[in-house]
Amino acid sequence: MKSVRLDGNEVFPSKIVCIGRNYVAHIHELGNEIPAEPVIFIKPNSAIAEEIRSGEPGEIHFEGEISFLVRAGKLAAVAFGLDLTKRDLQSRLKAKGLPWERAKAFDGAAVFSEFVSFNGQVNDLRLELHINDQLAQQGGCELMIYKPADIIREVQGFLSCEDGDVIMTGTPAGVGPVRAGDRFSGKIFAGKELLTAASWVVQ
Repeated sequence: MKSVRLDGNEVFPSKIVCIGRNYVAHIHELGNEIPAEPVIFIKPNSAIAEEIRSGEPGEIHFEGEISFLVRAGKLAAVAFGLDLTKRDLQSRLKAKGLPWERAKAFDGAAVFSEFVSFNGQVNDLRLELHINDQLAQQGGCELMIYKPADIIREVQGFLSCEDGDVIMTGTPAGVGPVRAGDRFSGKIFAGKELLTAASWVVQ
């Protein structure tokens, strides 16, 4: 099984639960409708990767997200996550009313910084993503349609969360294509305090 890092130790998520369409500006940039309830889909453990790969063939888009690790049914740790998406394929599947797995659950579709335990207010969390030293995405829990507490409650209403499972909470506006050689830097803050960060060069 693939692993993520939590406070320096390996953890093996059984699954990654993802929330789509959770920031209004991102919904508008993709021309989608605002959902009446959380949009939920799953990436398997096999989607976890340590590096970002550009799409061959087809184009892969980045989506930076505040990501949580679950322990004892609670949001226990936080990381910066990348929900990588085969956007053209996703659009074709959506147009036919088909599931998104081919566009969202492929090998390498989930990349994370180290998860860190936190004791602060979840609603103070925010992310920044820089690409080639330029700010590409930023946003925080205050901009989410469904807050972290809403998400964990909704997910647990129909799905068991095992210790170590990951929840990705959606992406703010600014998504775009991944290109070989791009330098990605993702950060999670609690207010002004930097909690965790990671950098990658796209392969």
